[in-house]
This record gives sequence, C-alpha cells and structure tokens, in this order.
Amino acid sequence: MKKVFMIACASILAMSQAAHAEFQKVESQSAFVSAIEGKKLRRPLVELSVTSTGGISGTGAIWEISGNWTWKDGFFCRSLEWGGDDLGYNCQEVTLNGEKIRFTSDKGFGQSADFSLR
Repeated sequence: MKKVFMIACASILAMSQAAHAEFQKVESQSAFVSAIEGKKLRRPLVELSVTSTGGISGTGAIWEISGNWTWKDGFFCRSLEWGGDDLGYNCQEVTLNGEKIRFTSDKGFGQSADFSLR
C-alpha cells in the first residue's frame, strides 16, 4: 500500500513542479543548515524536521519518518525509514528557491521532491 501511495505522490509531484531553472544549488553544509534551521519541511501529507545536528523526523501520510543525514562532497546524504520500511542511503542534490527546497536523489540525477520551508 505504501509503495502505491509513493508512486501516486511522485506522479502528482512530477506534474506540478515548477521549472528547474528557478532553483539555485546549495553548495555547502552551512548554507543548507542556514536554510532549514528552525523550519519544518512540508508538502502534501508530509511534514519533516531536519536538524542541524544530523537528525530527520516527522510523518509521511500516517507513518513515522526517521533518519540521519550528513553533508558529503556537496550533497545531502541520508538514511531514512518510513513506517518501519528502510528507504536506504541516498545522496541528494539540494536546491533552493525562496521558501522552497528541492531534494533530487542520486546526486541530482533521480527523482525530485519539493518542500515548503515554514
């Protein structure tokens, strides 16, 4: 059921994303921390807290999300669990556009997810 939900969310996201040109790449851990510190990352049915010390927590749909992150070679690298399922380790490109943050998996070559910073 969770996989069907994720595929549906990814499809909706792909259809509704703004142009990539508006987003600027986050080049450093300090710039990333500055962008997320004290804010929640939100998108439909998802709310995350990403701490400056490497923690990730929140909910996706009704399931708990937890994990850890590090900054490595210009990428946000995270291990994540969602509702007890291990989503694994992935290094992601991070870009910003005002109060929007985009994570693109596989070092910028995979799927993207946009969040509002609030």
